Amino acid sequence: MGTISKSRLQQMKQVDVRTVDRDTLMDIRDVQVDRTLPRGQRFADFLRQIGNPYCYRCGKAVVKISFADTDATLEDRLEHYLKTL
Repeated sequence: MGTISKSRLQQMKQVDVRTVDRDTLMDIRDVQVDRTLPRGQRFADFLRQIGNPYCYRCGKAVVKISFADTDATLEDRLEHYLKTL
């Protein structure tokens, strides 16, 4: 997967969890991140696997996430979130 445009990311953010077809969402439990890749490639690989980083499934649950406008990356936020589980 190549670079995703800002407009495509905006579209992904706008997915409504109440109306999304859950069968079209990837299950985050199936995502395998290769930690040996450089950071940018890890992110690209994550995007390739998850499809929409803002709306996905975890089992039968639909998950929607959003972030404040900061310098923290999606990877930073996901790492922090996973450490709190």
